[in-house]
Amino acid sequence: MEVIRTKAHGKKLDALLKNKNLPKADKKRVERTIEAYNAWIAAMKAAKGKPRSVLASHVKALNNYKKHVDLELIFDSESDFLYRQKGQLKLDNTILEEFLPYLFDDRLLPGLKRIKNLSAGPHASFAGLSFASPFVALHVGGANIKLKNQDFSVTKSHRMTITDEPGNGSPSFNEKFSVSHFAAEIKTNLDKTMFQEASATAAELKKAVPGSKYILLCEYLDMTPITTKLTSIDEVIVLRKAKRLTSNTRAEFATTAGRKASRAEYETFLDKHPLDIKCFERFVWHLEECFPEKEADAEDIVLGRGYF
Repeated sequence: MEVIRTKAHGKKLDALLKNKNLPKADKKRVERTIEAYNAWIAAMKAAKGKPRSVLASHVKALNNYKKHVDLELIFDSESDFLYRQKGQLKLDNTILEEFLPYLFDDRLLPGLKRIKNLSAGPHASFAGLSFASPFVALHVGGANIKLKNQDFSVTKSHRMTITDEPGNGSPSFNEKFSVSHFAAEIKTNLDKTMFQEASATAAELKKAVPGSKYILLCEYLDMTPITTKLTSIDEVIVLRKAKRLTSNTRAEFATTAGRKASRAEYETFLDKHPLDIKCFERFVWHLEECFPEKEADAEDIVLGRGYF
């Protein structure tokens, strides 16, 4: 079992510190955030105890760090650069991307102990196989594997070889790729357009890997809930159990003066709607269902319960 813990968020902080457009007044703020980031990662690596305690420790550390970034780094900045560019800089939405691989832990998911050749983390996963003109040799583009980037996925690696029949001595197609059996897309604010895009991605994934799971995670809901039963999305989990702040309220945050006047209100909002441990428990439950501790499809088990 391999866990790919890329510094998705850490790299964004490092790049921000070197960004020539970063106001000098914000440099110290970014440096303090890098220190907080290192402390956050260290806290997750040091988590010990029973599964519930490990998860609670992870979520507590995540909330503390996420609030630091949202409030102390971005919202409290004396300039408008960080607030206005946060979407482009990807400061906030990469935090969860770096966090999720820490949930892929056999203390939380005992079933992982019985599966080999698994990787968890951001992956480019198999989404389909296509063939070009018969005049194009396989090794120069006659066959093509389509890949789809996933914010978080649990994959197994494979290698595919395709040869002409009958063999004519020409080189064959030989490609290594990953198949995603569990995938999660992460959004900060989920709107209807994002939902529809995720639905299309989930359908494509399940066409390629029928037994896979696709979970859509978001911090805030920015749309009217739509049933996932009509889509290929298994579930949408709203991690803060909250709607996005209204556009009128957000408009007040666009200037330094507006943020200063609204700071207490914004901090209260963050404290009232933390990233909820029950939502992460639900996410872990989906992982457990996909990778159960005990075999559920063995013949004796199926016959014992009488259905499959």
